Amino acid sequence: MSSSVLEPPIHRARKAVIPVAGLGTRLLPASKAIPKEMITVVDRPAIQYVVEEAAEAGLSDVLLVTNRGKGAISDHFDSVPDLESALEASGKDALLASVRASSGLAHIHEVRQGEAKGLGHAVNQARDHVGGEPFAVLLGDDFNDPRDPLLDTMLDVQAERGGSVVALLEVEPETISLYGAAVVEEAPEAGRGADVVRVLSAVEKPPVQEAPSNLAIIGRYVLHPAVFDVLDRTEPGKGGEIQLTDALMELATMSTQEGGGVHGVVFRGRRYDTGAKLDYLKAIVQLGADRDDLGVEFMAWLREFVQTYEEPSERLRSGFAD
Repeated sequence: MSSSVLEPPIHRARKAVIPVAGLGTRLLPASKAIPKEMITVVDRPAIQYVVEEAAEAGLSDVLLVTNRGKGAISDHFDSVPDLESALEASGKDALLASVRASSGLAHIHEVRQGEAKGLGHAVNQARDHVGGEPFAVLLGDDFNDPRDPLLDTMLDVQAERGGSVVALLEVEPETISLYGAAVVEEAPEAGRGADVVRVLSAVEKPPVQEAPSNLAIIGRYVLHPAVFDVLDRTEPGKGGEIQLTDALMELATMSTQEGGGVHGVVFRGRRYDTGAKLDYLKAIVQLGADRDDLGVEFMAWLREFVQTYEEPSERLRSGFAD
């Protein structure tokens, strides 16, 4: 599908798109039988934190771009009358509130990706649901602390400046090959200080020695609907997949009248990564330590554990090898 020149959006984005069709190979074998997005982080699945982040930013309409075997995700955000009635009858009000919290977060919709052809292809499945409005894309591998409202800022920048907005994070240079690396310049006209920049170009997962910067594009985007027509003509790139980064780079060269232009918001807050085993463990510790109901006792135990910890034997170590 194609369309004529799009009018600039005149309001703040209202819809969120969350691609959840991936295989989750980095968390195997835990993700063999359940979606990686449903793996528990402290006391709720990772995907709930992401939807909470969207809802906190005012995005109450959420589209899951899903695939076969992912039904547990949408089930999680549905009501469970039998369970709720049992909890209510037992007087377990706190548990009842926690169960109901997930079903009241947002209006959840679902579309199948069908074939795993990359993030750009997944985003393009949202065209009919999004229509001609700007929209947010949130990846499910990580989420940001509600005390550091990145998404809210991105939505404001997109509403003010038009075009599309990406989240950027300064990472250690040796890890940049895990991300898209951005080339930027200052954008003082954006009115939000040094944390808002103009994105000139980007390279998807470059070799460390070829990376243009250590500014990584992380999993939060606010996109102009012009991205759909660009994705339609985007050829497969890195890994033989349709890369959203490639489409964004074409948008960066287009005029604002066509929905072009890409800004970046440099994030300096707390981010929790659940996409790989070590990062997943770190996220649990960070979130557990911050919990009012768990933090004090958990940290007391953790300090004692660290002080008395002994290196595991080679036999035990090999038993947990990847």
